[in-house]
Amino acid sequence: MSGDWMIYGANGYTGALIAREAARRGLKPVLAGRDRARIEALAAELGLQHRVFALGAPAVTAQHLRDIALVLHCAGPFSATAAPMMAACLLACTHYLDITGEIDVFEHAQSLDRQAREAGIVLCPGVGFDVIPTDCVAAALKQALPDATTLALGFDTRSRLSPGTARTTVEGLALGGRIRRGGRIVSVPLAHETRRIDFGHGEKLAMAIAWGDVSTAFHSTGIPDISVFVPTSPRTVRAARVANFLRPVLRMPGVQRVLKRRIGNRAIGPDAEQRERSPSFVWGEARNAAGQRRTARIRTANGYALTVTGSLAVAQHVLDTAPAGGAYTPSGLAGADLVQRLPGSGPLVID
Repeated sequence: MSGDWMIYGANGYTGALIAREAARRGLKPVLAGRDRARIEALAAELGLQHRVFALGAPAVTAQHLRDIALVLHCAGPFSATAAPMMAACLLACTHYLDITGEIDVFEHAQSLDRQAREAGIVLCPGVGFDVIPTDCVAAALKQALPDATTLALGFDTRSRLSPGTARTTVEGLALGGRIRRGGRIVSVPLAHETRRIDFGHGEKLAMAIAWGDVSTAFHSTGIPDISVFVPTSPRTVRAARVANFLRPVLRMPGVQRVLKRRIGNRAIGPDAEQRERSPSFVWGEARNAAGQRRTARIRTANGYALTVTGSLAVAQHVLDTAPAGGAYTPSGLAGADLVQRLPGSGPLVID
């Protein structure tokens, strides 16, 4: 992997996993973030360079990126940090990757496509478990059924949440559900749709959620109607539907702060042993107007493990191949077979 590159947010749970794996491979990213003590300690442990800065005005942040070819942005919540980092990358002509799964971040990146083309840089959010596997499944199903008009995607993972993912989940409860219909992203109630799905190891009750593929799968495939599902229980469905009535309260800034602090303090993320024994199962189903259906499934490594290998694979692809500037999805940037090239992935099977 050539060129100086940076992991921003390297002190967080996932950022540190990526930094350690990069160092194990002999790579030399610059580690960065705003927590001086933790960044300096990790950099000393791994023998890597470091920089300490917060995301302020884009022009100021851009000064820290002038000699950086690519930023792998791992500092959430991405609803607050992605836009300023993208703006700084555009000013510094630095490629931007991140590990978000947030719909609005993906849509923001797409809105900057023209600026990215002019700057000659790649903007590609979602180069982790959110959303490499599902995005690759979507692209493969489009190839298998080119005239598909509806797409359902989903994943089954039993891994516990990292602090950052837990806080993002709190934000999602306040926003409610979202799907894509007729090419447009529309708001729907939480748990507005349920169905039974075999993600790859037995049929389960599943409910629709607001997930990044509501944005990315459309940009990867052009399919106008998209929903995303995860396994659930009848109790969770009932709780989600009750939460629809509480959303005005959940949106209050004070309530968000309290909930994020509490859940963030409790969430620690899975350790190495737990990641090893908790694979993920990814599923997709495409249908066309004539009622034809194609179904895809793939087993992958644990979501956090895949985020480590997936983000490094995409970073290497960008630095080694110098793709044209613009806003990308993972499959559009690195190919629909990307997920199958990652450690722990089985074959992507389409029926």
